[in-house]
Amino acid sequence: MARELWQWGAGELAELIRSGEASSREVVSSHLERIAAVNHQINAVVEVRPEEVLREADAADARRARGEALGPLHGVPVTVKTNIDVAGYATTEGSSALADRRADLDAPAVERVRSAGGVVLARTNMPDLGLRVNTESSLYGPTHNPWRHGVTAGGSSGGEAAAIASGMSPLGLGNDIGGSLRNPAYACGIASIKPSRGRVPMASVTDPTQRPINSQVMVAEGVLARRVDDVRRGLRVVMGSHPRDPQAVDVPLEGPARPRRVALVPTPSGGSTDPGVAEGVRTAGRALEAAGYQVDEIEPPKLFDAYFAWSELMMTSLKVATPLIWPVIGEDGRRFLDLSTVEFPDHAEALYAMHQTRFAVESAWRAFMEEYPLIVGPTWTQPPFAHGFDIRDVESALVVAEMFRFVLPANLMGLPAACVPTGVANGLPVGAQIIGLMYRDDLCLDAAEVVEREVGSLTPIDPRAS
Repeated sequence: MARELWQWGAGELAELIRSGEASSREVVSSHLERIAAVNHQINAVVEVRPEEVLREADAADARRARGEALGPLHGVPVTVKTNIDVAGYATTEGSSALADRRADLDAPAVERVRSAGGVVLARTNMPDLGLRVNTESSLYGPTHNPWRHGVTAGGSSGGEAAAIASGMSPLGLGNDIGGSLRNPAYACGIASIKPSRGRVPMASVTDPTQRPINSQVMVAEGVLARRVDDVRRGLRVVMGSHPRDPQAVDVPLEGPARPRRVALVPTPSGGSTDPGVAEGVRTAGRALEAAGYQVDEIEPPKLFDAYFAWSELMMTSLKVATPLIWPVIGEDGRRFLDLSTVEFPDHAEALYAMHQTRFAVESAWRAFMEEYPLIVGPTWTQPPFAHGFDIRDVESALVVAEMFRFVLPANLMGLPAACVPTGVANGLPVGAQIIGLMYRDDLCLDAAEVVEREVGSLTPIDPRAS
């Protein structure tokens, strides 16, 4: 049976449109129909304007008919997380207090998607201000995991991952300061990448403050899709320096050959790891070994220091920003912060010591990665949890904080980290996170494609009740 257009990947759709086998209007219409059919079951898409989207699709078809040059995403629908500016839309960040905060200028990544011919399809859900790893929004409500209703889709780009996994979108834009591109990719069984620091430009006309220090050091915008090749295609489109972001850089995606050596970390220190999750990491290790990589089960240095330095930097910045955050974050978001955070001293000596620790971690990891350019481990060390678990009590909040510990080093050091699914355990996806040297996002994606070829793609799927 022929596939429906919503089942195709972004690159495949671009080729169908380029060749004339399908029009952008047909592709967009298929995705709009899919949203209408399944979004009510998972609440991943929170704003869509069909008439505007179809006008964009018709304009893309007209450009093709005139013989104009076509970009790598020409006519392809793309979804965008609600903390990334899209001109004419509200940048709500999932908060009911920000429901009317409208952008009059596209964010750089959205600007580049449009320049590549992409059509902005819809906005997707996130937790208030992105400050939970569970997508439950005070404005939009919860996003359910397409694999099991009532279970988290991850966060904070959970709406993106759930929309892509269920076929409502072939490609999406999100961001990541504590795994927010990788957590939902793992939970929903799709692929993503947190790019190297500065590879993808970021800027917002709706943010009332300059980017705080935790974001300057640790946040990145990136791409989610069902297939690694589409993640790579999307990253090529959005990367590169931009006049609105002083930290964005022009660095080629490909670099010189490196030894194909992998440090495999199925059960990272600092907490427990579910056996099914650990086996998913070992599945990735076996696929890489069969493809000629040397795979050693060895842990990188100073893991606990990396976790602690991330926490100090994140919480110190949040403490300073509390007067801005508290009036606009919803009650559940406040509760998660109250339950999961600890007080860190904010005097100059403590901040100095924290940055010294951060530099020591980076130095140790750089030396380690000269021998092991890739580190493969879990994203979360436990399966996706039920909605509300992260705010039930102090114990449950700390369990959640512990389970995403292995995503934190990549944010702390600005390293690229790709996610790829490795199978299903107990009805929910498992996967591997592949961390690479700074600006060697290509090595992460190459390894992720090796794993994907062995395992196959798990999505798109129809939303499931259990």
